[in-house]
Amino acid sequence: MPATPESHQTIALVVRHNTAGIGEPVGRLLAFLQEAGYRVVFESETAAHLGLPGIEAMSVSGIGAVACAVIVMGGDGTMLGIARQLAPFDVPLIGINLGRLGFMTDIPVERMIPVVGDILGGKARAEKRTLLEGRVLRGGAMIACGLAVNDVVVARGAGAGMVELKVAVDGNFMYNQRSDGLIISTPTGSTAYALSAGGPLLHPSLGGIVLVPIAPHALSNRPIVVPDSSEIVIEIVSGRDTSVNFDMQTFASLAHGDQIVISRSPNHITFLHPEGWSYYDTLREKLHWNEYPSGEGKLR
Repeated sequence: MPATPESHQTIALVVRHNTAGIGEPVGRLLAFLQEAGYRVVFESETAAHLGLPGIEAMSVSGIGAVACAVIVMGGDGTMLGIARQLAPFDVPLIGINLGRLGFMTDIPVERMIPVVGDILGGKARAEKRTLLEGRVLRGGAMIACGLAVNDVVVARGAGAGMVELKVAVDGNFMYNQRSDGLIISTPTGSTAYALSAGGPLLHPSLGGIVLVPIAPHALSNRPIVVPDSSEIVIEIVSGRDTSVNFDMQTFASLAHGDQIVISRSPNHITFLHPEGWSYYDTLREKLHWNEYPSGEGKLR
């Protein structure tokens, strides 16, 4: 059981509400936390969709102001969405996996009660992660902005040809690139889209930003890691239906001459993992390292 909380300690729950049968594990976790003496609030959208009687709903900004921790039940997409919104408040995040990979939501739902109890009782490993912030400039004026936990992606339209991008780092011209797009990733995002495009894995404690071309025309255009103190400027030279997205969740359409200015955000997020958690264990499990095909054609 967790240590007895002070009366003012509030735990917020954010739940991927379209998961079949989600009511039962949510109910178990809610009862556990309330029995332990915590005030439990639900993020407003979660509360509206769950329809549980007698629960307290709260806005994200309200949660940021009062919660001592936020428990996210869902997949990495659920965690990405709420992490960006809560980044200015630096509220610790605990992830319970209801998705597939679960790099950020790393607690199995069947073990959530004892593990959450241990974490709230102080048996936890805190891990800070950096974010990126991006501004879209048109004629020198900002027309859009966003935060990214994983990545900022500039990409061509689905039915369009290649896009040409002019890329500079800290005011130094790096290259003009013709490709399907460019991924600018945090270490956290290096296990996501950047990895599938051939980028390297970056340990979360590294202070780096990785630029990964998407299907570049010139095979010499390779991924490059730059310091996370860098300012990266991407200008749209040519291409149709080009857009920029932040964590694949917020989008802005781009025109020729638009610039996307990307840098490390002053905010960060904090994950709370169980004691003994290891990044390398996570990689081995999620990426199926040390597994080989069995005689039946299944990995083991």
